[in-house]
Amino acid sequence: MLQAIGLTSAPHRGLPPAVDDLTFEAGPGAVTALLGAPGSGKTMALRLMLDIESGRGVTYFRGRPLHRIPHPAREVGVLLGDVPGHPARTARGQLRMLCAAAGVPASRADELLETVGLAALREQCIGAMSVGMDRRLGLAAALLGDPHALILDDPGEGLSPHEKSWLHGLLRAHAARGGTVLYTTRDPKEAARTADRVVTVDSGRLVADQGSAAFSRTRLRPRVVVRTPHAARLATIVSSEARAAQRSVEVVAEASSRLSVYGSSCAEIGDTAFRHGVPVHQLADEIGGTGPVTAGPSGPGAAPRPESPVTDPGSASPASASELPPPVRRRPARGPLQPLRYELRRLFGVRTTAVIMAAVLVVSVGLSVLLARGGHARLPDVLAAWPPTLPLPPVAFGAGLLGALSFGDEFRYPALAAGRGTVPRRIGLLLAKLLVSAGVAVLLALLTVLASEEALHLLYGGDLIRVPSNATYLAVSWAGLNVGCAWAGLLAAGIFRVTAAGISAVLAVPVLVVPLMKKVPTGSTAHSMLGLPARLRELAWVQWPHVVDRWMVTVVRVVTHPVGVALSLSLSVLICAYLFTSLRGRVRW
Repeated sequence: MLQAIGLTSAPHRGLPPAVDDLTFEAGPGAVTALLGAPGSGKTMALRLMLDIESGRGVTYFRGRPLHRIPHPAREVGVLLGDVPGHPARTARGQLRMLCAAAGVPASRADELLETVGLAALREQCIGAMSVGMDRRLGLAAALLGDPHALILDDPGEGLSPHEKSWLHGLLRAHAARGGTVLYTTRDPKEAARTADRVVTVDSGRLVADQGSAAFSRTRLRPRVVVRTPHAARLATIVSSEARAAQRSVEVVAEASSRLSVYGSSCAEIGDTAFRHGVPVHQLADEIGGTGPVTAGPSGPGAAPRPESPVTDPGSASPASASELPPPVRRRPARGPLQPLRYELRRLFGVRTTAVIMAAVLVVSVGLSVLLARGGHARLPDVLAAWPPTLPLPPVAFGAGLLGALSFGDEFRYPALAAGRGTVPRRIGLLLAKLLVSAGVAVLLALLTVLASEEALHLLYGGDLIRVPSNATYLAVSWAGLNVGCAWAGLLAAGIFRVTAAGISAVLAVPVLVVPLMKKVPTGSTAHSMLGLPARLRELAWVQWPHVVDRWMVTVVRVVTHPVGVALSLSLSVLICAYLFTSLRGRVRW
């Protein structure tokens, strides 16, 4: 059971709310259509139900609001607009990534691709899909967690009659299993044909909540459909005779040879056409376009009844309940997501990551060769490919860019929007992104040094490279710089919800923060902090090995470096800002 109670959107700039005190129910085992004209508030109502838009009211999914459900993807499947996936990601890669988000086995992706008829196109990119294939993939994404309720926003828009027949057959199969289906539509014909219950809204308010039979009887008008090569002449004759007889008859020209006559019958229109010698190619009773009426009296006062939907001869038969994939086995999960697996599939599921890493390596090796050729740069700067004219080495910038894309892509292509808002502010997801981005940054830093060393050895021989005495300090500093840039880009993109903000935060550290840090006197502070390991040893109850002291001194030197201080300060500010926005977004009343 799905219950929406008092849904009211927040008004903008003095305008009335798009949804105003909307209350309705969608029962299990039935298909419910939310009917309304464009701009009536249908989509806003769904977004309010899913906590994507701010407003008042509450929606209960089997007695619980969405933010109280530990596994939203297993309770609610959502399709709002197009599939929110990276256009370069394949259909199979998109579903496998969402499997980790929903906490279901990755094999579920292949099962659903078979169900929606995309098995042969599993390696096709999302950006190259047609509207029909996009809708099929969106429905597969909604069904991943084997949810009880399906919420779909105009799922048949842009589809052919064949595809619409298949879609509504699959929705009917889901309802036959006891699930709840709620979809929006602007077409009364579609609602009367495919839904068990029709909820009509206008200007954000409830107009009617009826069964499909009552909806067809009370809200759809009976009409006579006429096809004739002399449509304009017949329309004039019928209107003239109706005025003469003082009858309420309305004639609507729908095409050059098609008329819809309201308030009359087939017998009357046929007699009129015969008397005036007008040829008629088609004459049929219909109800609001829902299909021809079968048996029943004809006449102005007759109460017609709708027939079952007419199926396109070329379309496939609607899907049955047996054609749906088997239910997912319920396993106790450690959390609502498998964040580490999700983040790895998100990062390496598109070519962007490989392209950035390859470009960074090529540029870094080229700069190393040029710096070594000049003979004036220090060996660490040569291996790091960091000329003094650049605020950051290419590796640090590449790590920051990959970190910014971790959250930037989430907001640009919100793969998790169906669950809990645009990007769920879960600590587990944040930790997974921090861990993966740090691992990629360290890997990229190591590959850069190794590639530069091999290039220098090949071009200039082995005499150029000698291991310095402070190699540990340099290695920790090098890894810390790249990890700090990756985290700065990630957190800034998560706070400001755009990739450009993450890149700006990475560039702001050497351009703005480091010059400020250099103006602050740090000599005495640095010397006092270098004695920190010895003072800690005096206070500690347990005596640790002396090698730990050397590592602590190395870390202290890294942190007290102007770049280290700037990165530490920037990361502290960004973490506090992220936690503040996260906690503020979780406040519920």
